[in-house]
Amino acid sequence: LMDQLYFELPEDLEVALSRADQSVGRARFFVGWDRSIRGLVSVSDRVRDDAKAAVAAFHSLGAKVILLSGDNRAASEAVGELLGVDQVISEVTPREKNEVITRLMGEGRKVAMVGDGINDAAALAASHLGISMGTGTDVAMESSDLTVFSSGLLGAVDAIRLSRRTLLTIRGNLFWAFAYNAAAIPLAALGMVNPVVAGTAMAFSSVFVVGNSLRLFRFSRFDAKE
Repeated sequence: LMDQLYFELPEDLEVALSRADQSVGRARFFVGWDRSIRGLVSVSDRVRDDAKAAVAAFHSLGAKVILLSGDNRAASEAVGELLGVDQVISEVTPREKNEVITRLMGEGRKVAMVGDGINDAAALAASHLGISMGTGTDVAMESSDLTVFSSGLLGAVDAIRLSRRTLLTIRGNLFWAFAYNAAAIPLAALGMVNPVVAGTAMAFSSVFVVGNSLRLFRFSRFDAKE
């Protein structure tokens, strides 16, 4: 654009331009007036403080982490290397984000999408589990299945961990309830168990299920220091 407007690039700024390394994920902007470029500004997005810990936490859960971004390739790959993600897909439009999610699901993978922007809305709605951040846009929160209002990205990790723990508890309750009834009902039908004992045992079964479910109160948030 500066060339089209016939702005000249001074020699000292040309040297500075050559030193501005895009491989570290910085975007460069020119400032100028009177047909001359007067300054060069190099900027980059600030990575969230908990991003690297969140990626490590997702890995500990056995998940593959993909950075899906509309930013330029150099910036995205620099951030991806810093965070330790498994794959970087950059320079994608909102529609292409949706297509990537659809393709992964078509490969038989369970896909959770974490996003907070308008450009993430379609992908959040298309994924098996869309997780939006409470600090994000309204359309992202509306399109997601779950919104995390605290703990930042680690809150998304805790949501997955708590969901898994809850599902495990439900399966455990169902197993013991069915196993108990499968063993006790035939004995009661044959008169081998006193009705009072059977009633007491049935009440104990309900207490066991409730007590097992209350163990979820012991759930603790992920500690990035561990």
